[in-house]
Order: sequence, then structure tokens, then C-alpha cells
Amino acid sequence: MRVLAFRHVPFEGLGLLEDVLRARGVAFEYVDSWQAGSAIPDAASASGLIFLGGPMSVNDDLVHLGREMAVIRAAAARRQPVLGICLGAQLIAKALGATVSRNPQKEIGWFEVEFAAAAASDALFSGLSRETVFHWHGETFALPSGAELLASSTRCTNQLFRAENNIYGMQFHLEVTPEIIASWCVQDENCGDLPEIIDPIDSAANAKRVSQLADIVFGKWVGLLPSAE
Repeated sequence: MRVLAFRHVPFEGLGLLEDVLRARGVAFEYVDSWQAGSAIPDAASASGLIFLGGPMSVNDDLVHLGREMAVIRAAAARRQPVLGICLGAQLIAKALGATVSRNPQKEIGWFEVEFAAAAASDALFSGLSRETVFHWHGETFALPSGAELLASSTRCTNQLFRAENNIYGMQFHLEVTPEIIASWCVQDENCGDLPEIIDPIDSAANAKRVSQLADIVFGKWVGLLPSAE
């Protein structure tokens, strides 16, 4: 099995998701479509697609984001497993016809999400009710037509959705390690967000539980992947 991971900046990689893929024998390849002259590999030959976060907006006029949304639409048409995190979730939502807009307030730091009743029977999120997870976003997505809302937070209603049974978009970050969070806090691209942080971010807070959740949720996502490329 092999997945393609679409990365939008060098400092937002797979994190804990990489550990899950390696532990389960799933090969992965980063796709840096934002780099000049980069080519997107044949997405149809991959077992699944992952779209990671980034500080830009899906509403920015960026050619590579348009290319990625075309890849998502094609993946949905062939019922290929797709996972989007933060910006990646917004890309999926917009690719499937939903709007992405400014959230009433930025959500940066550790905040609780509550899982909806629909999550109880979901292939990835069954058994979860309320968890404290990491967030870093200023925008939110509407739900694509036919998608099911699986989780919300007090600051952002649409935190997690499932579409077509094997397409998932999550606004929050289950892939982060303390090191990743600490690095985000010093990135030039994130400087505009830093004044929004009222309390200092403890990058190690909830690290053990997030690692457990990553293994559970991402491990179940791997279970959706077809064994043959």
C-alpha cells in the first residue's frame, strides 16, 4: 500500500500519522505541489490521499490549490479514500462544492471537541465522545452536500465530517507532536496569528492522549485503504 501526502509548507508534515503509516507497512510520498515546476504523481494509483495543513486560505488564488481540488474531485468520483487535516479539510469541502469562510474567531491552542451522535457508528471515530485536541485555524468550512457532521467545538461548529463513507475532513490536528507545535509557534508564516493567543501554548499538554487518538483514528483510516495499488 502507498499513499500520497499533499504538503503545503515544509513545517506541516505527517507527524504522528507518519508513525502510524510506518507501523502498518504503508509507504508514503510527499507531494509538494506548491513548489515551482512540481508535478502531481498519478493519484489514481495510490491507495489513498492525505491533504495536510498550511497557513494559506483555500480562497487564495493559488494554482496548486486548484490542482489539488481537481485531484480530490477525481478521487471522490472513483471512491478513493481521502483524509484532510485543517487546510486539507477545507480543500475537500470546497472541492465538493461547500464554502470556506472566516470563522467567528480564531481557534489556536488546546480546545475540546464533542463528537456527534453520528460518530458512534463511524468507522474511525466510534467510541469517542469528548476529547481535548489541538487547533490552529481562522477559517471554517460548510458541510458538502450529503456529508455527515461528526464533531463540533464551542468556537467552531464544523470540526469533522465524513463524505461518501471514506472521505474525511477534520479541522483539528491529531498529527501533532510537542515538537511540531513548538515549531509552529516560531514560524514566520504564523506570526500574524500569534497576537490571537491569549494564554501561552503548552506544546506538551495532552500529548499522551493525542498520540493514543492518532494511533486509533489514523490506524482505522489505514484499514479503509485497498490492499492493492
